[in-house]
Amino acid sequence: MRKQFLFVSVLLLSVAINATDFDITRYGAKGDGITLNTTFIQKAIDDCHSKGGGRVLFPAGKYLSGTIIIKDGVTIQLNKDALLLGSTNTEDYQNIDPFTDGLGVDVGWALLVAVDAKNIGITGEGAIDGQGSKLKAQQIQTDTRPEGQRWGRRPFLLRLVRCEKVNVSGVTLLYAAAWTSHYFQCKNVKIEKVKIISHGVAHNDGMDIDGCQDVHIKDCDIESGDDALCFKTTSSKMACSGIVVTGMRLKSGHGAIKMGTESMAPFENITISDCYIYNTNNGGIKLLTVDGAHLRNVLISDIIMVEVKTPILIRLGSRLNVFRKGKDEKQPTGTLDNVVIRNVKAKAADSAQLKPPSGILITGVPGHYITDLTLENIQIDLLGTGTANQARQVVPEAIDQYPEVKTFGPIIPAYGVWARHVNGLKLKNISFRIKQNDLRPAFVCEDGKDIEITGWKIPATTGSEAIIRLENVADAVISNNIVLGNAECFVKIEGTESKNVKLTKNKTGKIKPVESSSSSISSTF
Repeated sequence: MRKQFLFVSVLLLSVAINATDFDITRYGAKGDGITLNTTFIQKAIDDCHSKGGGRVLFPAGKYLSGTIIIKDGVTIQLNKDALLLGSTNTEDYQNIDPFTDGLGVDVGWALLVAVDAKNIGITGEGAIDGQGSKLKAQQIQTDTRPEGQRWGRRPFLLRLVRCEKVNVSGVTLLYAAAWTSHYFQCKNVKIEKVKIISHGVAHNDGMDIDGCQDVHIKDCDIESGDDALCFKTTSSKMACSGIVVTGMRLKSGHGAIKMGTESMAPFENITISDCYIYNTNNGGIKLLTVDGAHLRNVLISDIIMVEVKTPILIRLGSRLNVFRKGKDEKQPTGTLDNVVIRNVKAKAADSAQLKPPSGILITGVPGHYITDLTLENIQIDLLGTGTANQARQVVPEAIDQYPEVKTFGPIIPAYGVWARHVNGLKLKNISFRIKQNDLRPAFVCEDGKDIEITGWKIPATTGSEAIIRLENVADAVISNNIVLGNAECFVKIEGTESKNVKLTKNKTGKIKPVESSSSSISSTF
């Protein structure tokens, strides 16, 4: 009797478990890569939702589909060798939550989408392939608009809008026709061990976190044609906050770790650590607030970069775009405050948008300073080759322009760090290694206040005008730095606003310590 009872109990438990699984093939879906399965898959999702939730199973096979809408309580389970294929016909896609991207293009169509859903997931060992290149080729046959306008009609691969309790784990996301994965105003999100390979068409962002809160991203591998891991706020209504990212492997055609460009609501309380960035064609770390956002309380640490064209770009600007038509208004210039980047080792690519390459660009706009920014324990390898004329390059303000490395190039007057419109800039334990001589300074600061430069190791360049140049800088401390090679002077101070510059305990050999027209300078050796 006891054995019979146990048998019946196990049988009932098995039935209960299976009752929460909804196999799409039982609804008519065919894994032949040819049949359009949108209706069959959606019916499985609808049934799963109406019966209290569970898993919608994709067995091994290739399932072609247009837009699929995930609902409350539903987890999409992609089994091993299961492949969800996006249709190559743009007419098979819906745009449930339209908006405008940072380039002014209307976007939002998607293959796999959820809006205002709770307790949802996309899991398993299978993959989702947007067939981006094939879709683009087919689109061009009927859409005669310029590519800059046409691309917005192409669908994202995964789009979650205002969802809560989201789990995306284990799956592989492939070849989106636009952005690969977009999370908009979602809360309590877990993204783990996701692999993304998405390139072949323009705007192939890997992972876009847009105004989301309480997000944990761990151990993901992203190869993207556009930005790899990108934080956005396309609406002013909800900040990107409470975010922890760790263990990422990132390869990007543009920025590997990026905040912006869309930047209306704050980016705050964000921690990113233990990431490996490689073969990236633009910025390794790009922090950009240009549409009114407050970017603050951000910590980025323990980052390795290899073959990255420009390791770090930090920009506070006044582009002031609006992305949600009729739902938002133009904002005043934002702030960039209390950001720390530490423990970074970077090998900058020899060929970059900046010619010759530079390591770190930091700039606000007139009247709007980047405040309390700390860069600590940074090592950057660079090509060098800068000339004396390039050391005097004037960089455009580009106050209301799209913030990109090339916006300020192609020449930057410092090979190491160039900073402008900064207040409370701390640069600690920075070292550079350069392959060839560079006649530009290691550091140039224009319009700065409360500047600290300590513990630098500056390579043996020869023949430059100065190792450090300060232009209209007040209240600076330059201490405990080691300078090899030679130059006309260690620190050159210019500008009528320069004052209260203190040099102490620097090892500069026979280099003249300071050259300045200001009398408000003190030196201790």
